[in-house]
Amino acid sequence: MGPPKKFKKYDSKPSSERSGKKKKVEEDITIDLVEDDNTDNVGVPVAATQDAEKNDQVPEDEFGAKDYRNQMTLKPDNTSRPLWVAPNGHIFLEAFSPVYKHAHDFLIAIAEPVCRPQHIHEYKLTAYSLYAAVSVGLQTTDIIEYLQRLSKCSVPAGIIEFIQLCTLSYGKVKLVLKHNRYLVESKHVEVLQKLLKDPVIQQCRLRRDGDDDLFASAVPNKPSTTTASKSVEEKPLTNDTVPEDISQFYQQLDKDDEEDEATDLATNTAVAFEVDPDKIEVIQKRCIELEHPLLAEYDFRNDSVNPDINIDLKPTAVLRPYQEKSLRKMFGNGRARSGVIVLPCGAGKSLVGVTAVCTVRKRALVLCNSGVSVEQWKQQFKCWSTADDSMICRFTSEAKDKPMGAGILITTYNMITHGQRRSWEAEQTMKWLQAQEWGLVVLDEVHTIPAKMFRRVLTIVHSHAKLGLTATLLREDDKIADLNFLIGPKLYEANWLELQAAGYIARVQCAEVWCPMTPEFYREYLIQKINKKMLLYVMNPSKFRACQFLVKYHEKRGDKTIVFSDNVFALRHYAVKMNKPYIYGPTSQSERIQILQNFKFNPKVNTIFVSKVADTSFDLPEANVLIQISSHGGSRRQEAQRLGRILRAKKGALAEEYNAFFYTLVSQDTLEMAYSRKRQRFLVNQGYSYKVITELKGMDTEPELFYGTREEQGMLLQQVLAASESECEEEREAGGAAGAGRGHVAAPAVWPHSQALTTLSTSSTADNTTNIRSSRSSDINSRTNNKCTHFNSAESESASGVPEWAIVELQGLVQMKKEATAGRTVIGDLHYYQRNRHPVLVLGHHILNGKEVKLEQPMAVIEKVDIDGKLEYKIKAIVKKKLLFKSRPKPIISHVSDKI
Repeated sequence: MGPPKKFKKYDSKPSSERSGKKKKVEEDITIDLVEDDNTDNVGVPVAATQDAEKNDQVPEDEFGAKDYRNQMTLKPDNTSRPLWVAPNGHIFLEAFSPVYKHAHDFLIAIAEPVCRPQHIHEYKLTAYSLYAAVSVGLQTTDIIEYLQRLSKCSVPAGIIEFIQLCTLSYGKVKLVLKHNRYLVESKHVEVLQKLLKDPVIQQCRLRRDGDDDLFASAVPNKPSTTTASKSVEEKPLTNDTVPEDISQFYQQLDKDDEEDEATDLATNTAVAFEVDPDKIEVIQKRCIELEHPLLAEYDFRNDSVNPDINIDLKPTAVLRPYQEKSLRKMFGNGRARSGVIVLPCGAGKSLVGVTAVCTVRKRALVLCNSGVSVEQWKQQFKCWSTADDSMICRFTSEAKDKPMGAGILITTYNMITHGQRRSWEAEQTMKWLQAQEWGLVVLDEVHTIPAKMFRRVLTIVHSHAKLGLTATLLREDDKIADLNFLIGPKLYEANWLELQAAGYIARVQCAEVWCPMTPEFYREYLIQKINKKMLLYVMNPSKFRACQFLVKYHEKRGDKTIVFSDNVFALRHYAVKMNKPYIYGPTSQSERIQILQNFKFNPKVNTIFVSKVADTSFDLPEANVLIQISSHGGSRRQEAQRLGRILRAKKGALAEEYNAFFYTLVSQDTLEMAYSRKRQRFLVNQGYSYKVITELKGMDTEPELFYGTREEQGMLLQQVLAASESECEEEREAGGAAGAGRGHVAAPAVWPHSQALTTLSTSSTADNTTNIRSSRSSDINSRTNNKCTHFNSAESESASGVPEWAIVELQGLVQMKKEATAGRTVIGDLHYYQRNRHPVLVLGHHILNGKEVKLEQPMAVIEKVDIDGKLEYKIKAIVKKKLLFKSRPKPIISHVSDKI
């Protein structure tokens, strides 16, 4: 029941101005994982566009910082109060204060966390955070009064005005599905009367028996929902250092809660009017325009039309305190609020989702990012709830269970939004899915929803309540705020370091390993284009050796290691060279599960290589080491999601300071260092710190590391320079080749890097003794404008057993320094990459990149033979294709092998 959409302002700049910035964009790529050109953003109230920081105009001090000393007068007892409230909307919390716990829970409800290191936490008041606060029951007066009591200084008048502006109309009107009737409900009669005066809303109203009056709507008795009062139950304030007004405020909150619970139904009643279900979108849009956005709530206990599903939590399912607190925010008033819960990776988001489904007990839909995640969610339901296989239906490209009779459907975003033609079975499942009235939709990795394609899910699926789950409520674009009105406000967000200190997630040591670029690689890096630059710093021999050393070191310790690479060329090369299994986009579902099962349970498989497909929803609790060799620009979200792969609490190792290790390998003096700093901002704001390692002790003395000699490094550089443009890019076109979509346990015999074909032949079609310099225009292979030659491959034969040759077409002439001797002459090496039909020709110290082209008509190479004075013509070879080299030769390096 998300609100309507808004339209993004059109960029009126001429194309010349936009293209002028193209170079800058290439040098500073910080795009998020999900890219889209979406212009269908949701509509938001005008109050939601307010920003307290923009209205902040104060002088600067001698150091260039804003000087608030004249505006922030300290209270006499400021040492016993935990908050600093600045005029720009930023709030600073002392984590060592005796009332830290209560102040922290309150700030999480009303403000967005900015930075939370060990001792001082920073928050920011935003329109969306205040919208979330009123949606969970906090009143404007409570927010202001509590800030004044907790603040060391007087709360600035601008902040009070900002809070009033953003909360005055928010949370006063709710859209409730009750007894299968859509009601616009409010405790404020004057607000509903204002709405009913609007002609658009009058048309949306549904009248029964000609009754035009508002009718009473019973509101469920509300358990204490304010965060502060919840905290009082856990730990009463008895410390003498706590100011008296704060203690009185807590006691008053307790008293108010008790009075609310003791009130009878008559005093706990709201007024409402019914609306036409077919005009829900219209009334949502109009209410936003009137500055009264509708909060979506689902009175599931009184829903008699949608049948209950037989599901409950198992007795073994025990919720942790922060999981209970997050669910209280969702079900605090006896109804299901739509919203987003933010928990770190490995902190049990799946259990929160399963518990929400068991609480609502209506038909539920779970949306995931991948097929692997679908399987994991099914296992989570079977582990924590009484649901069995007959109740759970999977809907993926490889698993299509029959949905009839199922109470829980688990599928992916792509399956719902797929716009192409479907199979008959998938089409029937989609029709059934769209015809259902879902009680609850659980959106895993909800930060992907603002993407243009994924947000279509909300219009395809009809649901009463929506629960979004994520560990990283951020995107590199500005669309993350859309979740406030697409799904609902943020209901709860946990503190990563607090969960780590309590042992709920692993204690991680983050390290950035600096890998110096070799001279030859750096020389090429300085002159190549952006895509090739990226591949050069990823394939840096020093980085490869560091990765291999760390893998060997942790395998000897008995650790389980995951190596991440966004670049598929590097992923394959690293995995094949080290003889490790790898997973990337086109890897089939069955093979992914097989590799992951071996990684979990096989003691001989301790390291796997993965691409960005494992960024989210891969549950690998055994992994405790992560090595990152390639990443997606400066994406903070990806850095946090990858850290989450090793965050699950570890058994044992309690005596160690750290029980998980996160390595980021960075090539020095390259763009990668700037990207790395940007990527680390989110985790640093969560309180993590990165240790910089400039030298790995023992790596120089390790005898079995690859690429230790200049000759090996030179051959690696040739392969990198020979890589096509598509190989230089990150994983984007995975699955294009029919034979490439497999995830194998790599072995050199199975995955050769290249195959050096036989040397160039100087044969021409007319005279087999003619060398390459004397090719004539009458030769059969000189049908093009350039001089050509053949090469002979004894390994390639046609069906009749005749050898198959190919034409090599070059630009210009190939001249020999010495006169050619009789017979064939070796002029270079031809490398042919069979996985993408990519030929590379090395002539002396130069390299040429080409492509394979199929001839329109096959050719025959005929040899004239004189047998006993009788001339005969024998078919020497068949020519069906040519290798076209259009580009100019490029220099390789100065120390290449003498063989070349």
